[in-house]
Amino acid sequence: MAPDPRAILVVDDDPTFCGLVEEVLATEGYQVTAAPNGLVALDVVRDRAFDLILIDVRMPELDGPGFYKALQDRDPELARRVMFMTGGAVGPETAEFLFSLRAPYLRKPIPIDELRAAVRRFFLATQSFPGPRGRPPAG
Repeated sequence: MAPDPRAILVVDDDPTFCGLVEEVLATEGYQVTAAPNGLVALDVVRDRAFDLILIDVRMPELDGPGFYKALQDRDPELARRVMFMTGGAVGPETAEFLFSLRAPYLRKPIPIDELRAAVRRFFLATQSFPGPRGRPPAG
């Protein structure tokens, strides 16, 4: 039996961008779920397990750093599975936040090939993480 495909949550307030990311990653064989902001995403992660969470830095309701901090308090293991996305210039506070986490991040607009490669690299780098469903990560 083939292992379950990896599950990815995309948290971004731009529905067009979310749809594109969903489409690109689904064609790579990933199960993709989208959330329009950090508040909705916190509800989603309560009910489902994810191998990777792609988080936009700037969003209404609850932004990327706020979502990450809440996720860190709730589920530190899952908080290790994040990759941030940001458009435009990164201010000093955001730059310091990203640097302090040493979490990977992508700059928007993200070329499709770069998105695919970044997700593959993330999974290669995290092969030692246990899978969220109590299984080793798919290789």
